[in-house]
Amino acid sequence: MNVILPILILAFVAWLWLDAARAREFATALARRYCDTRNLQFLDDTVSMARMGLRWTSQGLRIRRMFRFDFSLEGTGRRTGFVLMIGTQLESIDDGLPREAPVEKDITPPRPQDTNKVIPFKKPEN
Repeated sequence: MNVILPILILAFVAWLWLDAARAREFATALARRYCDTRNLQFLDDTVSMARMGLRWTSQGLRIRRMFRFDFSLEGTGRRTGFVLMIGTQLESIDDGLPREAPVEKDITPPRPQDTNKVIPFKKPEN
């Protein structure tokens, strides 16, 4: 009995470490792909663990991890984005940049106002 408990603890720690390594690999690949699709420069080619906790899902209790990644808009400056994962599944990814406004299809330019209604100023006569 005295030998089983340390072995179980060691096995749990090994499983937790391997699961974290796998989730980090997935988060790195997701952040790289996200930066490529948004034309951002993925810096340092890695992510770092920012937060870890537990979350109830429909499949039961899962580990929720938040990874931080750095990126650059045009090669200057550093910005930070986040990847949220539940287990090895992506929950969300955010770079903190404003989303582009949707383009309306039926936009017509405004018509210029009738310029004949403008009254010219006259210089005062002295």
